[in-house]
Parts: sequence; C-alpha cells; structure tokens
Amino acid sequence: MNRLLQLIVAVFSIFLIVGCSSASTTKKIENESVKDGEVTFYIMRHGKTMLNTTDRVQGWSDAVLTPEGEKTVGYAAKGLQDIEFSAAYSSDSGRSVQSANIILDENKKSDLSLQTDKRLREFNFGSYEGDLNHTMWTDIADSQGKTLDQWMAEGISPKDFANSVAELDKDRVKEGENWPAEDYDTIKKRLKESIDEIAKKESKKGNINVLIVSHGLSIGALVDTLAEGYELPAGGLKNASVTTIKYKNGEYSIEKVGDLSYIEKGQK
Repeated sequence: MNRLLQLIVAVFSIFLIVGCSSASTTKKIENESVKDGEVTFYIMRHGKTMLNTTDRVQGWSDAVLTPEGEKTVGYAAKGLQDIEFSAAYSSDSGRSVQSANIILDENKKSDLSLQTDKRLREFNFGSYEGDLNHTMWTDIADSQGKTLDQWMAEGISPKDFANSVAELDKDRVKEGENWPAEDYDTIKKRLKESIDEIAKKESKKGNINVLIVSHGLSIGALVDTLAEGYELPAGGLKNASVTTIKYKNGEYSIEKVGDLSYIEKGQK
C-alpha cells in the first residue's frame, strides 16, 4: 500500500512539473511576442531658425527658432497631438530640442522626458559653419568646374554634397579651431547606429510610436541609408515636415517623406 501511494505521488508530481513548465514556456513566448513590436517613427525636421532666415550654413552650429519657426512647429504639434508617443528623441542641437519640446507640450496623450542623441545632429560643415550658404555652394560649383547656376540646376544628392564639402574643408580647416567637415560615410554610420539602437530598445515595448526631431539633410541621409536610391523631395525637406518610418524585426520601411499634412491639420 505504501509503495502504491508513493507511485501515485510520484506520477502526480511529474504531471505538476510538466504542467508548470508548459505554462511557464507559454507565458515566456507570449511575453516575447509582445516585446517584439512594430515601431512607427515620426521624424520631424526642426522649425525655422535665425540662421535659416539669414541664409547661413547651419550644421553643428546652432540658432534658436524664429517666431515664425515656433508658430509652424506649433501647427505641427497640434496636428500630432492625438498620437500617443512612447518615447521622444532629438539631436542635442538647441533648435531640435526646442522643436521637440513644443511637440511634447502640445501632446494630449504622452507624458515624456525628451532624450537627446548627438548622433542625430545635422551634417558638420567644418570651416563653412556660420558662413553664407552662397559661399559654400559657389566653392562646390567651382570645384566641379561649373557655375553656381549650373550646379543648382543639376541638383546634388546628400552623399555628393557631404563629400564635396568634406574635400574642400581639408584645405580650409585649422586643427584645434573647428571640427573638420564630415564625409557621407561618417554621417551615415552615426545616423544608422542611432536609429538601430532606438529601434531595438523601443520595440521591446510592443507596437508603439516614437518621436524623433532631427535635421533636413540628416533625415534625407537616413532615408537614403535605409532605402538606398529613394527619391527625396525636390528642394529638400521643409521645416517641421514629418517623415514616417516603420521598424519590425530588424527591417525598416519608408512610409512618407517630408509630409506637411500635420502642419496643415494644425492650421485648421
């Protein structure tokens, strides 16, 4: 009788262990499924600044938003106010931080602290920083044996633009006085590292929306990095425009680039 009782207890214990193990495995799979979510990035270019208005080169150099710049970002903020963001990032440049905070202050569904990442900065133009755009553009055209009008009419990709400035800057930059201009590979590397890190981190929260505020050329370079050959809007990305990119299981898909509909929605 004792031996039979011991057998029954042993069999019951086995079933109990197997059942708990199965339940634990099922719960683990469910949790992993929840964490492996789709991230929708809303990537906005900062608002118009004083250096934009005076037509100065503005990469790593910085300026505050103009009243018109604040107003336009405010419209975009109203257009985005019903989107629930689970995280918010910007470059560490003041114009991006200022723009991101306007978006977050207006948002009705998110209560977030802004996180900054210097890898989301604009291109660095080295010794051309703060100079007139006309000067930099003319130097690029001259280096290619073209007039400024010819060069502008032909257009230029973010890659060729960055590499042209980086090459010209080698003969201009003085060590210790300024950071040398970045070539395109350097820019692509930091942008890709940033978006990958954010995507992997935030996807663990499930299906979510993430706000990023960055810069016109950098957003264009990011799109080109994630979808090589993607045709960017003629004339570049407008201030406060929004580019939406989705991330799922290590893959990115471009939804919209330079979307102005949130500004238009906020104006109504």
